Amino acid sequence: MKFKSLAIVSLGVGAATAALAIGTGRLGPSPAAPAVTVPVETAAGPESWSSARPAVPQEEIYTGAAAGVSAQATRPGAAGRRGPRDRYRVVGVGDIMMGSDWPTPVMDSRITPNADPAELLGPEIAGLFRGGDVVFGNVEGTIHTRSDNAKACGNPRVCFTFRSPPFHAQYLRRAGFTLVSNANNHSRDFGEPGRAETYRHLTQAGLAVSGADTPATRIGVQTLPDGTRVALVAFGHNPGIMQVTDLGRLAAIVREAGRRAEMVIVSCHIGAEGEGRSAITRAGEIFLGENRGNPYAFAHAAVDAGADIVFCHGPHIPRAIEVYRGRFIAYSLGNFWTYGRFSLRGTSTLAPIAALEVARDGRLLAARIVSARQDRPGGPYYDASGGAARRIAALTAQDFPDSGITIAADGTVRWRE
Repeated sequence: MKFKSLAIVSLGVGAATAALAIGTGRLGPSPAAPAVTVPVETAAGPESWSSARPAVPQEEIYTGAAAGVSAQATRPGAAGRRGPRDRYRVVGVGDIMMGSDWPTPVMDSRITPNADPAELLGPEIAGLFRGGDVVFGNVEGTIHTRSDNAKACGNPRVCFTFRSPPFHAQYLRRAGFTLVSNANNHSRDFGEPGRAETYRHLTQAGLAVSGADTPATRIGVQTLPDGTRVALVAFGHNPGIMQVTDLGRLAAIVREAGRRAEMVIVSCHIGAEGEGRSAITRAGEIFLGENRGNPYAFAHAAVDAGADIVFCHGPHIPRAIEVYRGRFIAYSLGNFWTYGRFSLRGTSTLAPIAALEVARDGRLLAARIVSARQDRPGGPYYDASGGAARRIAALTAQDFPDSGITIAADGTVRWRE
């Protein structure tokens, strides 16, 4: 029985310094988040990326966020790179909504147009993001200033309309994000005009985006400094986006993305929500009367069609991981950066970060589940206790007992080839 051990290459000087600080750990956000009392959306460290393999040369450690326009983002320093590399670092997180100013503002006072995101994230998470070639998250909501076409909510205890200010797009870029999904149940909170404005702000900030189901917006492409292209295709269960229930369309879109890029990442806003819905049942999931797809069938169909990584989110809690045909699947990365109107209690406070190393052909070489968490009202911080990794380890053992996957206390993953 052969196992693959998933340690990860060095982050380089700046990120490694941050990683070394993880040993000290902290169990609270810094600086403290201001308290708020609002209705909430409810639902019924890495010590270093080290490996026995040679470290990636220092000049290939990326320290900035994406720069570029439209649906294509380019890592800084693209000019002058010589030839493709043989491995890349990919970081993935779950849902992001850093504060909404609609209908009344519930905003994080620490997030301002000129603020340094590293001061909120802390050195551990900020260093991890700086070390990633690709940093993914799901933008759950809209980013613009318009007020027309706002979703009408009959019951504000269970219905929410999210609108964040445009500078949040630039803030995400400065935090290190390069590739984002905007295909979810809040991306149309201000109709198609709001979704289009959100796409415009995100892409103008230099982020590659997959959002609405239109020819111009369904596939986002990030180009790395060595010329390698990474495509993102994002699926959900609401009108105007590619549907998680249409596996035939999924396969076709993944193949199309594969013709545009060397690596394909699939994002899926999928599955029922809440503490009692953490299991991968391998069946369709119904929530609030909606068919929210079969996460197991969806993820396997994506990989079978050529996807290299599948990052799912939507249940607002962590779920299991799987390595299928040498490709990494996260069935739910939970809430990563959800401020104010999201429920943060129980396992919804856990904010796992998937830190992967993949080959140029998309094969998984190494992985670690880095544990972060949020406290009310929100904002991620590194969790030295390893809560997210421990929870995902338990769920993976429960849902995939024959997979050979184990997750160590530090989040390092091993799997059977």
